[in-house]
Amino acid sequence: MISLKDCSEEFVKFANRLADTAGEIHRRHFGKTLEVEIKPDGSPVTPVDRETERVLRKLIEQTYPDHGITGEEYPPVQEDAEFVWVLDPLDGTKSFLAGIPTFGVLIALVHEGRFVLGAVDQPILRDRWIGADGHGTTRNGTPARTRSCVSLAEAVLCVAGPDTRTEPYDDQIAKVRRAARWVRYGAGCYGYGLLASGFVDLLVDASLHNHDFGPLEPIVRNAGGVATDWDGRALSMDSSGDIIAAGDARLIEQVRAHLER
Repeated sequence: MISLKDCSEEFVKFANRLADTAGEIHRRHFGKTLEVEIKPDGSPVTPVDRETERVLRKLIEQTYPDHGITGEEYPPVQEDAEFVWVLDPLDGTKSFLAGIPTFGVLIALVHEGRFVLGAVDQPILRDRWIGADGHGTTRNGTPARTRSCVSLAEAVLCVAGPDTRTEPYDDQIAKVRRAARWVRYGAGCYGYGLLASGFVDLLVDASLHNHDFGPLEPIVRNAGGVATDWDGRALSMDSSGDIIAAGDARLIEQVRAHLER
């Protein structure tokens, strides 16, 4: 059995292959009129979401038949496997449909419940972040690092736009917005990459699923940052989905002071 104190280079290369494959599908359909279905939770899904996940699942099953897979659009398989791949085939479907390049594919590898690798690929801007234990985080192959930010009053914050599932938490998030230096809206998964590269300092999200936050946690952590739930706990597949990601760990408690439920 592979010890995953450090993630295998083989898995990092395979994550790049998965991201390459997803990016080809996304670019082929980007900017075109698509059929849109509204899911029970009110979110949109397109044939691109489903095609991407089907193709990625097939690659995983062919390459690692003993690995599990869980994703947004299809039921999980082998959830109790030692290694489980976590897929969000098109994070930011609304942005994709609107022609705004802040969407991406999200890919994670979980080893015995712990996120050890994460990738986000934005195929139009050709930006890819991969974070893996023992390898650090890279942006397009170049090392990425978060930046120092001691005070929330000096922080650049990214939060979701008003059309997302944060309504029960708007008052708490508004307190963080008012305390931050600058606020940008609707960056989605791309914002987590920008945090890993030191362009923004903080993201606060609510009601995410594990296929949303799981791939982003290793990217942030291996770039020198930290991602926790709103109670300050480390993220796992069972986390609530209310997330704080900070480039500087000193921001976490400052944010939590505004997020008391």
